[in-house]
Amino acid sequence: MYAPQDDTWLLRQALEDAALARGARVLDLCAGTGVLAMAALRMGAAEAVALDASPRAVLAARCNARLHRLPLTVRRGDLADAVAEARDGRGFDVVLANPPYVPSPGEELPRRGAAMCWDGGPDGRAVLDRLCARAPALLEPGGTLLMVHSELCGVPTTLESLRAEGLKSSVVARTTIPFGPVLRSRAAWLEERGLIAPGQRTEELVVVRADRP
Repeated sequence: MYAPQDDTWLLRQALEDAALARGARVLDLCAGTGVLAMAALRMGAAEAVALDASPRAVLAARCNARLHRLPLTVRRGDLADAVAEARDGRGFDVVLANPPYVPSPGEELPRRGAAMCWDGGPDGRAVLDRLCARAPALLEPGGTLLMVHSELCGVPTTLESLRAEGLKSSVVARTTIPFGPVLRSRAAWLEERGLIAPGQRTEELVVVRADRP
């Protein structure tokens, strides 16, 4: 389960700055504890769905929703499940996404354990690329995607991928933070791959906004 961290709070601020329309239907993808979906409900969303592949995350989000007495719908699932729901005529006005984006050795993504919350494949884009490609299928016309990830994954690639799918995209928030434990443990590997400069121990986090016309 992914506990709220700097990327979570950056994405929450971007949601607040976006001035969520009252009555919106919101999807919190890779929801973790459900904190972003709950924030959306407090900001006036009529419905919020928290979706995560981790059973522990689903349990935590359900407990948090009950504790805070919020009508949050929590389900175990992934991007494919969200797209299937949207295709059934229930698309989303806002999609919030904090997907796994940390570059990781090996082509296969973990299917269990804590690393499934952050490992994003050799360039960090294994989940990001799928999300960019399927974003239009999730959004209602006029809908908005807000997605957070690290500069290490290639921000221009994200923007270009979303535009190629017909979405208007831009960076709406940034912050620079020190490496956490995972990136510190992979610093030498990241340097070898040219993903960071020698001695670099900070990363910039960005929130990308994409709007469906």
